[in-house]
Amino acid sequence: MIVYDGSRRDFLESVENDTIAIDIEQNILKKMGRHTSKNEFRAWDNSMQYMYKVMNDPDIPDNVGIAIEYNIPQTAKRVDFMISGYDEENHPGLIIIELKQWEELQKVGNSHTLVETYTGHAQRKVVHPSYQAWSYAQLIQDYNTAVQDAHVQLIPCAYLHNYIRSDQDLLDDEQYEAYTSEAPAFTKGQVSQLRALIKRFVRKGDNEDILYKIDHGTIRPSKSLQDAIASMIAGNPEFIMIDEQRVVYEEILRLSCQCQKDHQKRTIICTGGPGTGKSVIAVQCLATLTQKGQFVQYVSKNRAPRQVYASKLKGQITKSSVDNMFKNSGSYVDVGRNQIHTLLVDEAHRLNEKSGLFHNKGENQIKEIIHAAGCSVFFIDESQRVTMSDIGSVEEICKWAKAEGSQVTELELLSQFRCNGSNGYLAWVDDVLEIRQTANFNLEGLDYDIRVFDDPQDVQDLILEKNKVANRARMLAGYCWEWPKAKRQDSSYHDIQIGDFGISWNLDDGQAFAISETSVHEAGCIHTTQGLEFDYVGVIIGDDMRYENGHIVTDFTKRAKSDQSIRGLKKLYKQDPQQALARADEIIKNTYRTLMTRAMKGCYIYCTNACLRDYLRQRL
Repeated sequence: MIVYDGSRRDFLESVENDTIAIDIEQNILKKMGRHTSKNEFRAWDNSMQYMYKVMNDPDIPDNVGIAIEYNIPQTAKRVDFMISGYDEENHPGLIIIELKQWEELQKVGNSHTLVETYTGHAQRKVVHPSYQAWSYAQLIQDYNTAVQDAHVQLIPCAYLHNYIRSDQDLLDDEQYEAYTSEAPAFTKGQVSQLRALIKRFVRKGDNEDILYKIDHGTIRPSKSLQDAIASMIAGNPEFIMIDEQRVVYEEILRLSCQCQKDHQKRTIICTGGPGTGKSVIAVQCLATLTQKGQFVQYVSKNRAPRQVYASKLKGQITKSSVDNMFKNSGSYVDVGRNQIHTLLVDEAHRLNEKSGLFHNKGENQIKEIIHAAGCSVFFIDESQRVTMSDIGSVEEICKWAKAEGSQVTELELLSQFRCNGSNGYLAWVDDVLEIRQTANFNLEGLDYDIRVFDDPQDVQDLILEKNKVANRARMLAGYCWEWPKAKRQDSSYHDIQIGDFGISWNLDDGQAFAISETSVHEAGCIHTTQGLEFDYVGVIIGDDMRYENGHIVTDFTKRAKSDQSIRGLKKLYKQDPQQALARADEIIKNTYRTLMTRAMKGCYIYCTNACLRDYLRQRL
């Protein structure tokens, strides 16, 4: 959907009459039913003055098409500015311009896509503008039939009109070259260079014909995208399904395809504990349904699973449109009903009520996902809810499915393929942490390497040794140590200090902790490891869990102040101490249950509480 469209002549007149921002604001209210913030209005008013300078060139035909705020169908993404027309050989072309008001930026570690800049009243990590423009163009190319059938050439670029470029500017750093080479970034004083790009691809006007066709194009994945994801899955050992995983996968495919035939909305709830293969099934369904011509996305709240599974699919490929298939759970606030064929929601227990940086957008993520998809699939383990804001439950999903008129199907995964296939180990963890009583009092006869150490250095030494085999061993810890923002890219600073032992939290450098070659020297927390698996893990249990008077005791006051997972607990404690303590107990125990069940072959434990070490050793 295009919010504002017109010819070059129309656009210039609107800016000259100071009505362009008002026109955009009114169209957003009319077409999208939402009001515009003052900051957004000012941004349009400012940026359109700069685009006026760019477009005020007699060599650009009056009848080229101009579109502002193009809402990419089936997404909540909006392209800032587009120009349509024909080149000298009458090939249709579309210039896609991402506008930024930034004045400076910083690199983020070794990330190919992230930069840091001041936006939203704070210093934040965001995607590089060239990557953003490229990804929007790729999304349109991959799913819009009008672009595919008419062979419309998409030319993405970025325009940072307040940004003063310097020699060897970080905007142009070589780590971003894969995207800056495809989507050049223009800055303050480069109006003539941006004009040159426009006039190269748009020499003749189209009277907005190309824009009309794109705005009314149907949605289907391109053949190249279907082939790309099929080749990534084929022979990839990370995504091989076993036994009942295949049964659940086939049932999801059947129900999803049925939705396309009878147009009945369906919600599938797939429950399963750690290591039952939920993520493998989700990624396989993503590939297969895309090959069947569906618009499908993999969804998770945490970035870590999306980043890791996309990387495992791509292998050594840096730049791939597959990235657009992995979405944050807050992406569906403004998406219309049944706009997406199938949404595959991994780690559904981690879904939140509100979305956005300040948790002030939308109504309920579960509702929004079910609303946006013809078929919504939720992979869930209620025993892995680990923050105060986690609302994902079977009951909650069923409630919103009923409200949306969606049929519900419940599936279950039972077989354990992690922890050397031992359901007994999982039952032992539940019993030993007093989550639930089981018959697994000890681990006698189980083929799983679990040990308790008196020194965290011994744990790290063993993890470093195990990691040499396949880079699949990691140190993990409970969130009992602060994570100072100023030190988040400095591995020499040891956030976690226990006697002579020290280790930093996983670096905030844009790299995926689970697969980075250097992260074995850091400690991951629940947020960087949940939903993922390793061969071996070393788990540091902090002061928030101890053993006394014959029982496991949890203490939320020992959590780090920077830990957002218990945000709101102190307020609840003042209102209802009993409920607050029960909720904290659940969160802390579920956190360590999750950390202790990340590994396929072995788990090595250190506890800051000596009594807890002795208790665990006894239970072994």
